[in-house]
Amino acid sequence: MKTSLKYRQFAWVAVLATLLGICSAAQMPGPPKAETREWLVRKDLSPDERADLLIAQMTLDEKIQLVHGAGMSGFPGGEPSLVRANGGGGFVPGIERLGLPDLNMADSSVGVGRGALKGRYSTALPSTLALASSWDKNVAHEFGALIGRELADQGYNVSLAGGVDITREPRNGRNFEYQGEDPILAGNMVAQLIMGLQAQGVIGDIKHYALNDEETGRMFANVSLDRRSMRESDLLAFEIGVKQAKPGMVMCSYNLINGTYACENDYTLNQVLKKDWGFQGWVISDWFATHSTTKAALAGLDQQQPTGNFFGEALKKAVESGEVPLTRLNDMVHRIVRTEFAIGIIDKPQPTMVPDPFHGQEVARRVEEASAVLLKNEGGQLPLNAAVVRSIAVIGSHAGVGVLSGGGSAQVDPAGGNAVPQEPFDPTDIMAFFGQEIWHRSSPYKAIREMVPGAEVTYDAGTDHAIAAAKAKAAEVAIVFVNQHTSENSDVSSLALPDRQDELVNAVVAANPHTIVVLETGGPVLMPWAAKVKAILEAWYPGIGGGDAIANLLFGKVNPSGKTAVTFPQSDADLPHPVLPGTGVTMPNPFADLNNFPSFSFVIHYNEGLKVGYRWYESEGKKPLFPFGYGLSYTKFLYAGMQADGGDTLTLSFAVQNAGTKAGEEIAEVYVTYPRAAGEPAKKLVGWEKVALAAGETKNVKIHVDPMYISVFDVQQDKWKIVPGDYTVQAGGSSVDLPLKAVVTIGK
Repeated sequence: MKTSLKYRQFAWVAVLATLLGICSAAQMPGPPKAETREWLVRKDLSPDERADLLIAQMTLDEKIQLVHGAGMSGFPGGEPSLVRANGGGGFVPGIERLGLPDLNMADSSVGVGRGALKGRYSTALPSTLALASSWDKNVAHEFGALIGRELADQGYNVSLAGGVDITREPRNGRNFEYQGEDPILAGNMVAQLIMGLQAQGVIGDIKHYALNDEETGRMFANVSLDRRSMRESDLLAFEIGVKQAKPGMVMCSYNLINGTYACENDYTLNQVLKKDWGFQGWVISDWFATHSTTKAALAGLDQQQPTGNFFGEALKKAVESGEVPLTRLNDMVHRIVRTEFAIGIIDKPQPTMVPDPFHGQEVARRVEEASAVLLKNEGGQLPLNAAVVRSIAVIGSHAGVGVLSGGGSAQVDPAGGNAVPQEPFDPTDIMAFFGQEIWHRSSPYKAIREMVPGAEVTYDAGTDHAIAAAKAKAAEVAIVFVNQHTSENSDVSSLALPDRQDELVNAVVAANPHTIVVLETGGPVLMPWAAKVKAILEAWYPGIGGGDAIANLLFGKVNPSGKTAVTFPQSDADLPHPVLPGTGVTMPNPFADLNNFPSFSFVIHYNEGLKVGYRWYESEGKKPLFPFGYGLSYTKFLYAGMQADGGDTLTLSFAVQNAGTKAGEEIAEVYVTYPRAAGEPAKKLVGWEKVALAAGETKNVKIHVDPMYISVFDVQQDKWKIVPGDYTVQAGGSSVDLPLKAVVTIGK
């Protein structure tokens, strides 16, 4: 929830000026002589040393200026400096006399948000859940690099991307912004995204820290979870991301964690993030997630957004009175400034230019091609043979004009406008704003038609099921597109497809047995018709290159290689919480008075603990519709010859053979089952490698497992440790298809 666009929809914007305490402008001393500004010229010094030199020259008012936002573009009550803002989600004015640039922040989870504000084009990439389903670190790095490049092109130097809250709650409206249910997969993928982004000279972020796993009542949810489960699941994804990528920022979330707000939680911010993980950047609040001055400052929050009602004049007075030590304020400022030096936004300001839409669309297409998951392919229905097929009926989900995207602050403005015109809505109605469905102009129907120029390809909206069935019956093949729109600020009450789309699929498949279903969803959905249709392709939210990518996959120009980063259940009843937590709870208005935030909360008991995603289904003996790590190919892969060595950690090797006639890529996955003494509920993913193989080719895969990935967290000793004993190691093509098995002794 970071883009100013959304707040323009709120009815309460008119009173923000009276609710927010704005720091008064202070008379600043003149700039030091150029030769005395060592922090600018001494590039041989470390970022920390340069930051210390700079801070020694700062006034108290200048320090306070850096630890809060100046407001948001388009809102009353912002500071005068806001006129310099680039129009993104946040702005912190720089200090010209000291050579500090403005910080212009933009929402950018799947591309630069709010591009249309100043007529800018931004590439709409596939969802990051799609990205996670590629299991490809190189693709993740390229994904982040494109966002970083387009941010810099448009005058931004701070990204608000980097979502990695794991899929504890599959109905979460923001799962499409995150990286799936497994913390090791999620942490590694988001790390590559952040590294790719920061390599472009833009400060990166990782969010929402932590346990922000549903949107229902997100500002009031008090998440109850024991520390061991926390460290081994949700926090593990963040730990991997922070340690590998060294992001400039960590964004603390709205919710409470075991009774304390995430943005003033000493355990998660000071003890875990800064002490245990050695995080050197700054902690930035989610927008309006700050609730105190002294408590938040002492607990580890470094910067309030989007304004300064707590970290402006109130913080200045707390420092002057000694309530907040000056050393703590200096640490807050140090973390911000040293990050600016480390990423290069001071030494290497980026020139602005028009983003390259052609390169962007190519990257978006490649990401989707690597991420889509072939869930079913009965009788080799796919790939379609363009030389043979003579008629195709394309049905549903506005496939004639575009592809769906997820909503909220991650929304990338659609190039050329929304492909599906929407009814006007009351701009003060926040739910209507978040509920907007945006379709990018990348038509699967047009791309399919181009694949078979000699065939008859028709399109039907699917609104009248009888008409859709008739068109399907008249064609050799029917391709039905179905969707579930998800967005920030709300969850879906069920994983069932909305708008009678299940009935549409049933009607079409009854008319044509050669029915293929393409899903555009923000996460797993229910498929009561799965046994009836011939093929199922999960396209996720496929981005601006989605139409071409889907056609390439359906016709075999690209061999599907994605695998599920989330489990698809048989029913809502199989979830850890069959009813979404918070359902039926009456929530107060969190924005009624930002200086007197409602003292209200409801508890979400994550009593499943360590049993997240596939570990829940295995532990509970529940068979999923499609398991974690699952995905089909147009070729076949065989595994053989595993050798595993124990000791201090785990190293293993095995052979993967492409036994088919088409080149393809296989994601070879490795899982371990712990010795009983470890108290782990089920086997766990500990490594993988994506292997490209020509037809008939065999490659040897060697995986060295990070010791932390096979460790458990000892709460009493407050550290990771390996439990000595015999570990069962399995390797194969999904969490339930693991033909290779060995037992090794580790930690003895």
